[in-house]
Amino acid sequence: MRALGSSAWLLGAALALPGTAPGGIPAAAEVAPVSSVASGTSDDAGPRHVEARPGAAWARSSDELRAMIADPSGPRVIDLAPGVHRGDVTVKRPVSIRGMAGAVLEGSGTATVLTIDAADVTVENVTLRRSGHRHTAEDAGIKASGDRVRIADVAVEDTLFGISLAACRACEVERARITGPADDAEMRGDGVKLWEAHGSRVSRSVIDRSRDLVVWYTRRARLEGNVVRGGRYGAHFMFAHDGTAERNRFEGNVVGVFVMYSARVALRRNLLSGARGAAGMGLGLKDSDAVTVEGNWIVANTAGAYLDNTPRNPDDAVFVRGNVIALNDVALRLHSSEKGLHVLGNDVRSNGRTVEVDGGGGALGVDARGNHFTEYEGYDLDGDAIGDVPHEVKALSSELGDRRPALKFFAGTAAMGLVDAVSRAVPVFASQKVLVDPAPLTRPPVVEAP
Repeated sequence: MRALGSSAWLLGAALALPGTAPGGIPAAAEVAPVSSVASGTSDDAGPRHVEARPGAAWARSSDELRAMIADPSGPRVIDLAPGVHRGDVTVKRPVSIRGMAGAVLEGSGTATVLTIDAADVTVENVTLRRSGHRHTAEDAGIKASGDRVRIADVAVEDTLFGISLAACRACEVERARITGPADDAEMRGDGVKLWEAHGSRVSRSVIDRSRDLVVWYTRRARLEGNVVRGGRYGAHFMFAHDGTAERNRFEGNVVGVFVMYSARVALRRNLLSGARGAAGMGLGLKDSDAVTVEGNWIVANTAGAYLDNTPRNPDDAVFVRGNVIALNDVALRLHSSEKGLHVLGNDVRSNGRTVEVDGGGGALGVDARGNHFTEYEGYDLDGDAIGDVPHEVKALSSELGDRRPALKFFAGTAAMGLVDAVSRAVPVFASQKVLVDPAPLTRPPVVEAP
């Protein structure tokens, strides 16, 4: 995040989103307040100090814990004593297990540490560590199937997968701290995996150095207030309709958020930053419909947002609205994405290039209105904060790169910057239009900092 620290405008952002002028164009002069982001997103993740519960059974060893769980008439509320409790554990009936401070479930190193195969199970305040390393079995810290499973205030360490929920409806992961291995990145499992976990939520958790946070074949999933960093996909939605990701921080992953083959997904007020490298992108949308991208900060990535055949159906419009898209090598990269895409009221600031279209062509079919561009060179004679002439994105360097792919090696260099400057100054060298905003803002909209 080095680039962020050097930008005073980023640090001084106010908590608001732009209003709307007649005709649906956001106006900088009208600012509507937005509720503040909840504090403590990551500070309280993991086990904490708790008191013993009145009436709870007291498990002093792993043998006692397994015996209580195996008994169909055993206690429904169990407190686990401090200390290291070794051996893999399986739960097959409704029960609430809470660890006291320092309670650790340490697996055998050959399988999943804690397996839940029942509804109405709660696991709280425990550190889980030392799973097996079998990708075929997806050995994990916790693997759960069943409705209304709640996992809260846990730490997961030295496991292949972190927490895996499959056929686990209306389940919840809250304030978990999951840490993957420091090395061998290619062999990591997913930090959190939701598979057919309809109506489930992952909130206020921290996931470090895991492969992905996966939401697959899952409807109505919610990701809220999480921090995901140092992985491959910060969040990966696939066949995950009606999902929501809000107030998360996706930092230093290869991809911040990727949405594939999904409909009605909402991404609001997230930070997507530091996705670098050849494949780096803050946001990717592929073959998806009716996606809303609103109030996010998409900052310091190789590509800010990449859209491929999204939306598939122009009637299921995609809205990229009221975001900060800044300090990326490319702000918006399109591949077969034009009709049904609305780019409205964004602050497109200090990017290497504003728009690229894979394979040549343009993005003139995109509904781009009321955005702020730092490179806008128009004027505002009537003082309404809306430019009196359209903003036209032209990039001769991109056009040359499409014609001669070897030239893309020089993308972002001073030489290519000079090419674009010459194309603007000398009309004879001007390239074709790529994108046009007929009513650009002359003052940046104010977008709440995540």
